[in-house]
Amino acid sequence: MTDAAAAGETDAGRTAKLELDSVVKRFGQRTVLDHVDLSVAESEVICLIGASGSGKSTLLRCCNLLEPIDDGAIYLDGVDISEPGLSTDPIRRRIGMVFQNYNLFPHMNVLRNVTIGPMKVLGQSTAVAQVAAHELLAVFGLADKARAYPDQLSGGQQQRVAIVRALAMKPELMLLDEITAALDPELVGEVLDVIRGLKQERMTMVLATHEMSFAREISDRVAFLDQGVVCEIGSPQQIFNDPVEPRTRQFLQRVIDAGRL
Repeated sequence: MTDAAAAGETDAGRTAKLELDSVVKRFGQRTVLDHVDLSVAESEVICLIGASGSGKSTLLRCCNLLEPIDDGAIYLDGVDISEPGLSTDPIRRRIGMVFQNYNLFPHMNVLRNVTIGPMKVLGQSTAVAQVAAHELLAVFGLADKARAYPDQLSGGQQQRVAIVRALAMKPELMLLDEITAALDPELVGEVLDVIRGLKQERMTMVLATHEMSFAREISDRVAFLDQGVVCEIGSPQQIFNDPVEPRTRQFLQRVIDAGRL
């Protein structure tokens, strides 16, 4: 583990759940992640901010092993999950990921979308999976949508179903990639309320987001990425009120000028 990763663990003051140690990811000749160090503590919420193309989504996809890394290592509970040849399925069972475009199965109703993973991957019976699904749907205000199909739902409802589907797998860590980006502005609030609830339940989360006010509210720490590098990481108060790095200050000033903070 690098000194920077260890420092991240000390700053959080809790046991590290996820660690990125000098992670490099390239697409052809383009370096998308450039020796990224990041440590996420148990029950911590970290928001990734930065301009489009800064590496936020790629970072999350690497953490869920959807993209292989080119150098460095990714640890889950101290175990290197990025080791070549390692089976990805057991790891993905422990990490939930929600994308900005929902990715629900259009030919399945909500109940089937939520139960298919627990039944096929976790080996739950239909009865057990359905009881758990109905409980989760009720918690997130979707009890009456169990038999509906994705195209019968609003964008906010589809995104909540996507979150419920991930939670049905009982993940230890949630990765959320710009989950409000595809929503109409009036639907953003209902999805962000779900994330507030998960934080209250002490779910460990890493979120890539353009919702700056929400990032300031929900985060334990905020990481600013620029050109594949974590330029600065700190508390929301420090990052938003007193950023150290000139690039961070420049980015936030543009956010303020655009009326988004």
